[in-house]
Amino acid sequence: MACKASFMSSNRRPHRPLAGFVTLLILAAAALPAMAADITLPDSLAQWYKPANKRQVWLHTMFAMRRELQATREYLQQEDGEHALKWANRLAEHYARMPEMVPEWRDEYDMASIDALIEKTAARDFDAALRASDEVTRDCRSCHRQYQALTALKFRWPDFREQRVVLDDGSERDYDEHMALLSTTLNRIRIASDDERWSEATRSLDALREQLGMLGKGCASCHDDAAPRERILGAETEQTFDQLAQSLTAADGKRSGRLLGEAAVAVCARCHGTHRLLSDMRRQLFD
Repeated sequence: MACKASFMSSNRRPHRPLAGFVTLLILAAAALPAMAADITLPDSLAQWYKPANKRQVWLHTMFAMRRELQATREYLQQEDGEHALKWANRLAEHYARMPEMVPEWRDEYDMASIDALIEKTAARDFDAALRASDEVTRDCRSCHRQYQALTALKFRWPDFREQRVVLDDGSERDYDEHMALLSTTLNRIRIASDDERWSEATRSLDALREQLGMLGKGCASCHDDAAPRERILGAETEQTFDQLAQSLTAADGKRSGRLLGEAAVAVCARCHGTHRLLSDMRRQLFD
């Protein structure tokens, strides 16, 4: 759904939080190709993410280690050796699994720092144990700086080319083809209203709403609840479309232009800001 800047009336500005988010994504898009040029992600990572791994064991192991490292450090700072050792042992157990799960990264792990953390914690040498935990933290951060963004982009971001839009007659349409159709229909509304062909503009609006309805049915393939769809295609958007239909019927060009801009931001910009840019980056880097 290509949303043209001209669809926004001159006296309205983009929603600031959304504009800021999109700016960050654009900066990330500029940086990631340079990162990807020097980094190859291991093939073995795929087995720990969906769809190969429903539980996403790699991701949840990372979450567990973050929690365990935090607990260990906080108890060391309190000089609570019993609890610090409990959590340090849990951390060591998970940490030892990582090179087995992704052998290509075996050299990335600093097992000596983990061993020192366990040894110094068991000896109640809290200052030395904290220094060892600092080494573990630096090791984690170094790996994340190199691999985290690209790994999340490749394995946690959907590839919308696999999506199919189910039409009202039960047939299916290619996702990119449906997006292009939405853009065409949206432009027809503006073209017809500029030319004061109000009946044609109304017909195009009806078609757009129908096409968006078909698109929205596919949201459930990724989202378990209705909230994401509601935010973009819910009651607020429907109200904007109702008002737009009224303005077209009344041949009110100024108001219809403003409402069309609002609809483009609410639907196209919101969806693209959270889906399209990263999906396009994923294609560019990994296909």
